[in-house]
Amino acid sequence: MKIITVTTQAFSDQRPGTSGLRKKVKQFQAPHYLENFVQSIFDTQTELKGGTLVLGGDGRYYNRQAIQVILRMAAANGVARVMVGQGGLLSTPAASCIIRKYKTNGGIILSASHNPGGPDADFGIKFNTPNGGPAAENVTEAIFACTRKISEYQTIACGEIDLDTIGARPLGETRVDIIDPVADYAALMEHLFDFRRIKQMFDSGLLRMRFDAMHAITGPYAKHILEDTLGAEPGTVINGDPKEDFGGGHPDPNLVHAHEVVALSMGHNAVDFAAASDGDGDRSMILGRNIFVTPSDSLAVMAANAHHIKGYANGISGVARSMPTSQAVDRVAAALGVDCYETPTGWKFFGNLLDAKRITLCGEESFGTGSDHVREKDGLWAVLFWLNLLAVRKQPVAKIVQQHWQRFGRNFYTRYDYEGIDTGAANDLMTHLQMQLAGLPGTTLDGYKVDYADNFAYTDPVDGSISENQGIRIGFTDGSRIVYRLSGTGTKGATLRVYLEAFEPDPKKQRRETATVMQPLVEIATALAEIVSRTGRKEPTVIT
Repeated sequence: MKIITVTTQAFSDQRPGTSGLRKKVKQFQAPHYLENFVQSIFDTQTELKGGTLVLGGDGRYYNRQAIQVILRMAAANGVARVMVGQGGLLSTPAASCIIRKYKTNGGIILSASHNPGGPDADFGIKFNTPNGGPAAENVTEAIFACTRKISEYQTIACGEIDLDTIGARPLGETRVDIIDPVADYAALMEHLFDFRRIKQMFDSGLLRMRFDAMHAITGPYAKHILEDTLGAEPGTVINGDPKEDFGGGHPDPNLVHAHEVVALSMGHNAVDFAAASDGDGDRSMILGRNIFVTPSDSLAVMAANAHHIKGYANGISGVARSMPTSQAVDRVAAALGVDCYETPTGWKFFGNLLDAKRITLCGEESFGTGSDHVREKDGLWAVLFWLNLLAVRKQPVAKIVQQHWQRFGRNFYTRYDYEGIDTGAANDLMTHLQMQLAGLPGTTLDGYKVDYADNFAYTDPVDGSISENQGIRIGFTDGSRIVYRLSGTGTKGATLRVYLEAFEPDPKKQRRETATVMQPLVEIATALAEIVSRTGRKEPTVIT
């Protein structure tokens, strides 16, 4: 095997965001762009030399081609073994599962998560460390620093590796193992959940369900587990074939983009339970008959009912939520007598807490929940958790949620996304808000008295690292909140997210429409940030 050294020039725009490096496909196809970033991973993660790497992605456009590039570079950089999902496919939680199960030296996951796919759409790459989780900031910063000074990368000349036939094959001195992408993950799910009880529920005909895979990665996983193993009727999984462009859809499991399955859960002939997952399988939307369960509520219900689930029957050590996520789980943690941590957005912030066994469950309002079984959020895991809960409690989703509100109070919650706005305008808006913070506490905004106003900063209780400027919080004395944050998951312009939360302890008032309850806060948030004049947007792109 002859190693080829290719001269290159550094790019200035390869700093990974909260979930790796995301750009347009055409950017990754530019000469040396992908290769520079991959070489920077190998140059900084020295344990990969002579070690084992997990490799796969969500099947989006350019996934297979990128895998071929990475395999050639892995061989040139002395990686001893690469475990690749058949067809180049691995859901993000499955990749984390495999990294942990086989104690590998890390993994490269190819995905832009819930972003659209196709030749003119998005692509992404991230490195997961040996704990199975997204690389911490010190790792991503080291990779970024390397991309700023890189001058050459290593590869080999060879034909394409067969990604579709399971088995081992040599690539120079590197062993490439094409593995079943579903088997290890499915085995872990069966360990955590009472499959026998869930199967009995399906066999009895007591539950009608639909799962929308959105033509993304979870199709094969959901078909194997839900239909083949648990006995859900054929056709339970819709849009189950992964496609490079996600069937022309936007693989974000929310009320707007997953409208097909939302419609199936509403009306006279609605199914009893419905769900959807995103591009790489780490997010989920939970629906009951005529009810949408917000991700914040889903996390809280899981925490309150974990003792009903086989894998969590001994109790939970603690919980964590991202700062913009509603405070619903906080009250559950207080009732259970366990710690609740508020972290910045980004799953990597949960990793230290999970590794230190301080928490068992964690979640984000952006449709992601998970536990200590892997180090990623896990969409299908959340669906199975709810199925197990339905099988145990023998109540509809709406009843379970309403009883939860009666006990803990209801956190009305909504999120306004303003996508693709001018980056300069978005930064100016946040600066404008920052300048107002000191004068807000103690003032009253349209009847809401401000309790606190700050730019959230987080000190990691495990390693002491500090993350600042994580989003502007304005909290009111009645428990309501407004949060503003610029998202790092897009590839064009900036995305302003505005999170709104109102707490209602009175069961008689908990059935009101969310839009009605939130309207006063929407008006305050819009006026305070001068969103219309500063962005030119009279309406958000998406409301969830």
